[in-house]
Amino acid sequence: MIERYTRPEMGKIWSLENRYQAWLQVEIAATNAWAKQGEVPVADAKKIREKASFTTQRVGEIEAQTHHDVVAFTRTVSESLGAEKKWVHYGLTSTDVVDTANGVILKQADAIIKADLLALKDVIETQAKKYKSTVMMGRTHGVHAEPTTFGLKIARWYAEIERDIERFDHAANGVESGKISGAVGTYANVPPEIEHGVMQELGLNRQPITSQILPRDLHAEYVATLGLIATSLEEFATEIRSLQRSEIREVEEHFSAGQKGSSAMPHKRNPIGSENICGLARVVRGHVQTAYEDIPLWHERDISHSSAERIILPDTTILIDYMLHRFTNILANLTVFPETMKKNMDRTYGLIYSQRVLLKLIETGLSREEAYDLVQSLTAKSWDEQVHFKQLVLDNAAINARLTKAEIEDAFDYRYHLRYVDQIFKQVFNGK
Repeated sequence: MIERYTRPEMGKIWSLENRYQAWLQVEIAATNAWAKQGEVPVADAKKIREKASFTTQRVGEIEAQTHHDVVAFTRTVSESLGAEKKWVHYGLTSTDVVDTANGVILKQADAIIKADLLALKDVIETQAKKYKSTVMMGRTHGVHAEPTTFGLKIARWYAEIERDIERFDHAANGVESGKISGAVGTYANVPPEIEHGVMQELGLNRQPITSQILPRDLHAEYVATLGLIATSLEEFATEIRSLQRSEIREVEEHFSAGQKGSSAMPHKRNPIGSENICGLARVVRGHVQTAYEDIPLWHERDISHSSAERIILPDTTILIDYMLHRFTNILANLTVFPETMKKNMDRTYGLIYSQRVLLKLIETGLSREEAYDLVQSLTAKSWDEQVHFKQLVLDNAAINARLTKAEIEDAFDYRYHLRYVDQIFKQVFNGK
């Protein structure tokens, strides 16, 4: 991933240095496991733990000759050792090292992503509660529907992020796995006890059966889960973008002193952070398709998935880290205009209370069809003639014959629509 969208800590995790360091962890864990089984002398395993080292430069030099990165790596490590070097990579195949090391690396990345998710969740909760009673227009199809609150809107995000976290925990558990089962997964040259020992030392999970590699549906599920998180962020960001439009202007991304919105138009304040989130979500979702296509490999394994994973695993985790961090800052510093929200509610001449009038008429004994047609005719007149809907209702003889003025006034009270806000918040935040 380009540096622009790479946060330092996550970038280090996907560095070549850390990749080889994870490989070395696997090799050392394997010799430790062999030593516990009595196959490798304890003294030799100790020397390997203490002396084994590498440089990325030397690995690159050898790889230029071998055209095989794992062989280049093991030969580099062997150069740092004495006679004990014969136990390096003993009984292993390349993917025993690579897949298990990927589990180590993904576990490191997952710790950052989980922290990011929890940080966003906290900010969402704070903002939802802050704007719990901030009344605004609810919109469906982009058109005014009925009153809601800005806090309720954000509370929906909280529930969605909770689902994202639950999915992430499950998917992360799958990819935080390793395998030491040999060339075709039969443990022919490395018994299951070695795999158990390695995974125990590295804190990784074991799968009940593998081929030369871990099953790639695990990685596809993981990338797809990151795709869902990216799409959640896009959903939230799209809402901010829409509400920041000049015609609505109910919220606005923070605009810092000295910031510029356009090279040509000095007045511009654009939702560039949210737009950035939406664009990056497309990239993450694109990698989901690649992850799916990495599942059907030939027989016990081919390497068609390898080149793709060298791109999609770093890119998706790096981007999700960046997107979560950026959107958390956007939401934490969001400028909200409550007065504009209330003002916008009146832009449609009270038409947002049409269902309330409809239901009151039905309650008097009028059929739904008759009541609907009557109310719809008045809403059309209100919209076409720009006359307040309540005034037309008050002036209508058929309605006056069924509803008192007090009942009509009650139908136009926005608080009716918000009487269950407290209950919804208790449901979302578990009574907190």
